[in-house]
Amino acid sequence: MNNSFVHLEYSTSHPGVERFERVVTAADSLRKGWTATRGLAGVLLAAMVATLVVLADQLMETWADGHLMAAWLLMWVIGFSAMALLAPTARGLAARVMTGLDGWSQNVARRRADERLWDLARKDSRVMADIQAAASRAEDSDDEPTGGNGGGVNEPVTRVLRPEIAARLKRLSRRIWNE
Repeated sequence: MNNSFVHLEYSTSHPGVERFERVVTAADSLRKGWTATRGLAGVLLAAMVATLVVLADQLMETWADGHLMAAWLLMWVIGFSAMALLAPTARGLAARVMTGLDGWSQNVARRRADERLWDLARKDSRVMADIQAAASRAEDSDDEPTGGNGGGVNEPVTRVLRPEIAARLKRLSRRIWNE
């Protein structure tokens, strides 16, 4: 006889824990959507709007003695219209600043990598020989427009370097021969 009048069905999860997990996932998705460019754009927009509001306050302070409600409404209108009109400008400015900073940091990283390679080449003659060989190949590829093959059948095909790598190798080879 399996008829039992006691049914023990307990919930396997707590509603408070479920709510907390939903809040955490929503905050995580909000954090992933926030980039440095958007943050910088928000700060720039806030600075622009604050400047306009302060200027408007200075101008309205003289004539708003009896019209406090009108001055208050005008300040809000100026604030919201400044946000609406200056948001694209702030986004564009932030994007340009971030692009400039990214380029600057890449140049710094390249310079540091060149310095590390140069220090290693001064300590290890094999690395120095590799740099000299690459520089001579880069100079040979500049002299021959066919990519270093020269039209011969039995000659190995040398890989043509990208211009920025060839320029870096030329700089390194000049430093090698000058020291």
